[in-house]
Amino acid sequence: MDKSKQPFRKSKLSFRRRLPPIGSGDRIDYRNMSLISRFISEQGKILSRRVNRLTLKQQRLITIAIKQARILSLLPFLNNEKQFERAESIPRTTGPRIRNK
Repeated sequence: MDKSKQPFRKSKLSFRRRLPPIGSGDRIDYRNMSLISRFISEQGKILSRRVNRLTLKQQRLITIAIKQARILSLLPFLNNEKQFERAESIPRTTGPRIRNK
């Protein structure tokens, strides 16, 4: 068969396997804040499994650890620091206007 008539095939050389984000020595625990904080967004949400590149079992353990850390007040439930900064810096333009005579 001629090469021009063969169906399109992806080259296997372009595929590069990424390293897992959790090493074999890392313990998934609510006290391991450096590990847990990598899997939380800026708003304080738990990132999805596709974004984290975790296995199903690892994602479940991370989710449980994050929830335990939140209950024990090691992590905030919401991270609204940026929203408060913006709200304070905007001057108020609404309300009654007082004219000086």
